[in-house]
Amino acid sequence: MTTDHETTPRPPHQVLDGTDIARVITRIAHEIVERAKGAEDVVLLGIHTRGVHLARRLHTRLAQITGREIPLGTLDITMYRDDLRLKPARALEHTEIPADGIDGRLVILVDDVLFSGRTIRAALDALSDIGRPRAVQLAVLVDRGHRELPIRADYVGKNLPTSLREAVQVRLADTDGVDAVLVGDRDYAARSSQALAARPSEPHLPE
Repeated sequence: MTTDHETTPRPPHQVLDGTDIARVITRIAHEIVERAKGAEDVVLLGIHTRGVHLARRLHTRLAQITGREIPLGTLDITMYRDDLRLKPARALEHTEIPADGIDGRLVILVDDVLFSGRTIRAALDALSDIGRPRAVQLAVLVDRGHRELPIRADYVGKNLPTSLREAVQVRLADTDGVDAVLVGDRDYAARSSQALAARPSEPHLPE
């Protein structure tokens, strides 16, 4: 027997707001300074797209804490994804590596959501074509679980247990006009649209 709860898609609900995200960025920055012993050899690389915006915010907080400019770059992993042939073609982004490179440095990859781990695997492959860092760490805003590869984050803003039917939406003011993290049914929008389309505009009379 199917219940209404099982058939009705759950709309997204907010789990983090702008204040929460700012607090998370500050905490991660302090953790990096502590674990990296002052972050003297740290290089931040944001993974396109929202990882880049988060990396920039983290860069600002690290500069405020350390009084130094931490090298900042961006990483496009499009051509390294293992689902490249399974999804529609996507536009390439820019990979920008700091002038001094990444050789012998502690590279911290920054992304918004850690899920299966395949995005990070692609990022590691991309890094291997750029240089040889001393070590690589990962900072993410949200870890939602369901790993398919043995990858973990070193710095996590929020551990957010989810089911596979759920989707995590990260919205940032840089691209979306607001800072928020939402969780809801993955097919909420599609199922809602289908329900509206199937709803008759006039009562159906039996023939």
